[in-house]
Amino acid sequence: MSCETAAAECSARSSPAPCPAAGTPFGERRYNAWNDHVKRRYGGRVQKVSVAAGFSCPNRDGVLGTGGCTFCNNAGFTPGYLDRRQPIGEQIDTGLRFLLRRYPGTQRYIAYFQSYSNTYGEFERLRACYQEALAHPRISGLAIGTRPDCLPDAVLDYLAELARESIIELEIGVESCTDEALRRVNRGHDFACSADAIERAAARGLEVTAHLILGLPGESRAGLLDGAHRLSALPLRALKLHQLQLVRGTALARDWERDPGAVPLLGEDEYIALLADFVERLSPDILLQRLGSEVPPALKLAPQWNMRLSELAPRLSAELARRGSWQGCRAGQ
Repeated sequence: MSCETAAAECSARSSPAPCPAAGTPFGERRYNAWNDHVKRRYGGRVQKVSVAAGFSCPNRDGVLGTGGCTFCNNAGFTPGYLDRRQPIGEQIDTGLRFLLRRYPGTQRYIAYFQSYSNTYGEFERLRACYQEALAHPRISGLAIGTRPDCLPDAVLDYLAELARESIIELEIGVESCTDEALRRVNRGHDFACSADAIERAAARGLEVTAHLILGLPGESRAGLLDGAHRLSALPLRALKLHQLQLVRGTALARDWERDPGAVPLLGEDEYIALLADFVERLSPDILLQRLGSEVPPALKLAPQWNMRLSELAPRLSAELARRGSWQGCRAGQ
């Protein structure tokens, strides 16, 4: 079954039988929430301050390709306060002014290298950028977003060295556990590459967060749920889940405009049902750092949901409660 029929099946199939009647290990949330873990570990909120260091991507600069992934437009997740023309220290200052107003109770801040592949470049330049961010007096660590095929051993060794004294979060774009879906979106690597990168990073003591998009073309419901089992078998610390969104200026958005049937999208209720199915099969040890994402309205083409990002967590908890289930209660099934 292809992703083209996944949405219909999510809404048409009957509700699953409840998990064994026992107390949920995660309280009313019913899943292992990242924010709860961070507050216990650091005594309060840890907030990411986005910075842009001008890195590229091998899927854009000609090494693997020039078009990039068909779903990718970095403007869709770049904060409005970020000015790439500023030095990294000034970018942090700008971000802090915004975040201090929005999240006044934050305990620590970490610099978030988010745009493109932030371990892709000459090692000395990478090190200089990381050190510039860590030199800021308000920064306690780094979150580094990258691709699994941009993690040479020398970079992992250096990040492990930094992790002895600073918070280091390595975020790897897995995007799918199905090779056909990865091929369809022109990702340029397979799932085996992601698994290898996660294992090599974790072997050095690094905490790894994987990114996964639910609803990619070429992905079946069975493949998505099998992905929960495959990710659970890896030494992952956390997971960021995203619903497929079509961002203006991307190849996938153009495909949808030409033929909406070629790029089926999940509705709100369908996504919540699929999200609950996935979480039930995910290891309870993996922290959920994100349940979905939000693209600026001016850039978002589809789907047009009425649900805000802040509503995802309570709706997932409510669906799990309705089922009598929780994260990991169907692990291995």
